[in-house]
Amino acid sequence: MATKIDYYSVLEVSRDANGDEIKRAYRRLAMKYHPDRNQGDAEAEGKFKEINEAYDVLKDENKRAAYDRFGHAAFEGGGPGAGAGGFDFGGGGLGDIFEQMFGDMMGGRRGGRRSGADLQVQVTITFAEAFAGVKKKITVPSRVTCESCDGTGSADRDQPPETCPSCHGAGKVRAQQGFFFVERPCPTCHGTGRLIRNPCKECHGTGTVEKNRTIEVAIPAGVEDGTRIRMSGEGEAGGKGVPAGDLYVHVTVEAHPIFQRDGSNIYCRVPVRMAQAALGTEIEVPVVDGSRSKVKIPAGTQTGEHFRLRGKGFSVLRSSARGDMYIQVVVETPRHLTKRQRELLEEFEGDASGHAKGSPESTGFFSKVKDFFEGKL
Repeated sequence: MATKIDYYSVLEVSRDANGDEIKRAYRRLAMKYHPDRNQGDAEAEGKFKEINEAYDVLKDENKRAAYDRFGHAAFEGGGPGAGAGGFDFGGGGLGDIFEQMFGDMMGGRRGGRRSGADLQVQVTITFAEAFAGVKKKITVPSRVTCESCDGTGSADRDQPPETCPSCHGAGKVRAQQGFFFVERPCPTCHGTGRLIRNPCKECHGTGTVEKNRTIEVAIPAGVEDGTRIRMSGEGEAGGKGVPAGDLYVHVTVEAHPIFQRDGSNIYCRVPVRMAQAALGTEIEVPVVDGSRSKVKIPAGTQTGEHFRLRGKGFSVLRSSARGDMYIQVVVETPRHLTKRQRELLEEFEGDASGHAKGSPESTGFFSKVKDFFEGKL
């Protein structure tokens, strides 16, 4: 038998290297000598096996201590790289490479438990409820933990479900094909990781039953239309000891007939009579919190001008602050004039036509139009 190379030399680390240094060295070398990158290269294939064998020992504190004391003799008769054929039920070595290298990036959890299904519901609230916050009770049709068996799925409470002997509770098995491993649900326990000898008659061994639940959802002040609220553990029960899924509440905020919202600010279009805009006035406007506020409209106010009310806007999510409220003036032209009103307006127009300062925008615009037709613009 060929002499084995020192495991620390294989991973190119010193004997006092810590666990993180060993892991980084392993990942770097495994990527370098992986069979997919070195197809047909027998030397790279051999190096790849050595790297996995060395890492399987040095990543484990007990195995590493034994190796440091006795060397390769500590593992004679069953080295960590042996037994690579057939099914692998989580024994380490070559079969672990993809999870060790990519598990964190892909969010994988080796042998991790599943959870119950997530649920989604739609809740509609008023503009005022979104401003102040509200608690809503919703009915959710879902699967809940079976009360007869306490979610174990077993009819005999003294005999809880057994750990599956095939997958040892992992719920999955791996079959090796060359240097690759194909993972599939365990055929013995159908991916649950447990075996039930005497299934519950109420839930038929699933650990869950269909039932409507009433849940109270706390919707915070300042929530916006389209917000999604996650309620952890309020989804469908997983059954057989598996944790419940999550409930996602999608919030729809109804439109308001007076206010328009933009983030934490509120806009309100207020019509003002032509005479009021010309002479100036003071108007009273509603505020979203139910109060009222007075706004002074100066003489000569034009359509589209804004007036700001600080701190009168919408609630800010997870804060005691509030946005601002903007009053947008819309100057309203009168209709259905009386004879006297018409006479007064005609008299006003006659005086205004010779008074450029009274209508600066009109005067400026038509002056430019004249210059345009005369070729000056």
